[in-house]
Amino acid sequence: MNRIAAIALSALFLAGSAQAQAVDGRLKKILDTKTIAIAYRPDASPFSFLDEQRQPTGYSIDLCKAVVRSIEAENRAKLEIRWVPVTIQNRFDAVAGGEADMECSTSTVTLSRMKQVDFSSFIFLESTGVLVRSGAGARSLEDLKGRKIAVLADTTNARVVNDQLQRRGLSAAVLAFKTREEAFAALEAGKVDAFASDKLLLVGAAAKSREPGALAMLPDDLSFEPYGIALPRGDAAFRLAVNSALARLYPSDEMGRIFKRWFGTLGRPSGVLAAVYIFGSIPE
Repeated sequence: MNRIAAIALSALFLAGSAQAQAVDGRLKKILDTKTIAIAYRPDASPFSFLDEQRQPTGYSIDLCKAVVRSIEAENRAKLEIRWVPVTIQNRFDAVAGGEADMECSTSTVTLSRMKQVDFSSFIFLESTGVLVRSGAGARSLEDLKGRKIAVLADTTNARVVNDQLQRRGLSAAVLAFKTREEAFAALEAGKVDAFASDKLLLVGAAAKSREPGALAMLPDDLSFEPYGIALPRGDAAFRLAVNSALARLYPSDEMGRIFKRWFGTLGRPSGVLAAVYIFGSIPE
């Protein structure tokens, strides 16, 4: 065998080995079982919640369904989605422990969370807002000095509120609730003066209130919250499959339909969110 032929055969062998190794980790398990487990939160409208038929729906859910379709097309497979309900407290444990393959809701990408899970490219950009009762006389965070502010435990919003209060030299009682329903009920009942969370989640909760007009959003943007799909840590092949799907989705007409479906009243994506879609459209 001459040298050129040997090199050619070696190249073919290496290429075949690379292809064989391309599908491993969580992606291999998904393809072998023909099932993908998606964690979702039922309380994060309009990103992740249950519809009237008790089926997961929302902006993040639509993006993850598109990811599943992309994985099916790339691997010529038909996958069944197994939905895994999670809470704010256990959402990352579900992915890290293998109960779910990815988590699709309103998870902010942070460095500390990357010690437990990885994240996809950004899928949305939110901010921490503060919802108050209209008659409370509060027009900014400074007006909540000496009052009670509800937050959800184990969220970036809780940390942001405490940081902002300290930075501005304000003294207020920050009360951590386990669920969004409990925090919102406390606000409606007057047990707290404000509820700090992601703005669109607050808008969604206020829309379902018994008296939507009795609530108002403060103008403060306390932080920016980049959302991502939580993925198994260190699984490069699966993360690449997810990000490849998002890269193809973002510049497509389907992405426009998804945005309009859930945020049509907002008009077009903001300049910052449009940049998220542009930078997420990674070329092949």
